[in-house]
Formats: sequence, C-alpha cells, structure tokens
Amino acid sequence: MFIAKTLLTLAALSLCVPVAMAQDAATDRYTLEKSESGFVRLDRQTGAVTLCTEADGTLTCRMAADERAAYDADLARLEKRVEALEKRVAEGTAAKSGELPSDAEIDRSIGIMERFMRTFFGLVQEFQGQEQDRSGDPVPDRT
Repeated sequence: MFIAKTLLTLAALSLCVPVAMAQDAATDRYTLEKSESGFVRLDRQTGAVTLCTEADGTLTCRMAADERAAYDADLARLEKRVEALEKRVAEGTAAKSGELPSDAEIDRSIGIMERFMRTFFGLVQEFQGQEQDRSGDPVPDRT
C-alpha cells in the first residue's frame, strides 16, 4: 500500500514537471511535497524526483534508482580517467609539476632563439642599409 501511494505521488508530480519547468527562472529550483512517508522533492530544472524522510529534525533525501545508476556510471568513468592519468605520471609521459627541462630541450630552445635573433638583426641591418642608400649619408648608431 505504501509503495502504491508513493508511486501515485510520483506520477502526480511527474505531470507537474512541464508546468514547473515553464515557471520563471527566478523561482526556487526544488519543490517539496508532503507524502505519507515523508517528502517528495522535485527538481524543477531536471524533472528528477527524490524521496526524502525526516528523522530527528534532519531531512534526508535519497537518490532514485535511475539517478543512482547515472551517478555510479559517472563515478566509474572518472575513476578510469584518474587511473589513466596516474599511469601516465608513473611512466613519465605526463609532465610533473616543478620538473626541469632536459638538456636536449634546452639546446633546442636556445637554437630557436638564436635563429630568431640572427634573423631579427639581419632585418635591422637590411633596414639600416636601405636608410643609408636613400640619404647617401651614413646612418647614426642609435643603440
């Protein structure tokens, strides 16, 4: 009998979901409705229904079976992701915080900067030569 009344309450609340979702966004997200066994909480944003009981002045809400399954699936997905990241760190394929670059990485970076500087100063000399050609006078050193 208890289960039948609870299911009836849930069915009635599920009919209210479209109305609740259409309400102004400024209203509260959750609605509590009194039932024989406690309260039924309706999430106006998602339409999820949760059963809540009151004991010693504390309201405790438990997820429904389908919500729990979704929660467990998401938790399992995140656990696999953490395991994969931990494995990468252990293998050394993920950069660790505070780790210094290798000598090869430093040499490569210096080579790139050296090529950049040579190209840059070559362009400066070229522009200085063009200025000198136009005026016929030597260009004063501006450094």
